[in-house]
Amino acid sequence: MLLNIDGQEVWVKLIGTFNAYNVLAVYATAILLKQDKTNVLTALSNLNSVEGRFQYFKSANGVIGIVDYAHTPDALKNVLETIKDIRTGNEQVITLVGCGGDRDTTKRPVMAAIACEYSNKVILTSDNPRSEDPEDILNQMQKGISPVDVKKTLRITDRKEAIKTALSLSNSGDIILVAGKGHEKYQEIKGVKHPFDDFEILKETFKTLGI
Repeated sequence: MLLNIDGQEVWVKLIGTFNAYNVLAVYATAILLKQDKTNVLTALSNLNSVEGRFQYFKSANGVIGIVDYAHTPDALKNVLETIKDIRTGNEQVITLVGCGGDRDTTKRPVMAAIACEYSNKVILTSDNPRSEDPEDILNQMQKGISPVDVKKTLRITDRKEAIKTALSLSNSGDIILVAGKGHEKYQEIKGVKHPFDDFEILKETFKTLGI
């Protein structure tokens, strides 16, 4: 992003309105702590995104894969609005999303509804089901899908298979959002944490499919 901060234009490597607010908050705090303006702006221009927070990868075919920790309705809406701000409108947005088990159940249909509102295609999948049956979680998510959005929604419980399907449905220039786990390197099922890294699996699948 190119930002005008305190009368000075600064390029930062971060993307999205929420990150503009974050950068301004950091700048304001640093200035209140009597830090040098030039040093602060230079540091801000060198910041990289946090692992699992709007972490993206662009394939050789021009498909953009984004991994984000968004696991609440507000967070999912923010990341999808950020994608809306940077997209041209000619590409598909394919969102893969699940909800964690043993957590707030009321957000599940809301998450599905938000994904449908901002996406061309939605794949409901397993997140960290913990002690719950993943199918029960997906059943609750599906209640948030309106009849008009049913046709653009898929349900694939296996998260790895869901990622593969999302990539298979994509064309050059499309944007794939894998939401919910972000930086986590595991998937918790029935008390066991199985190795699972959304970003690495996303990159590996791009390579396997030759996308």
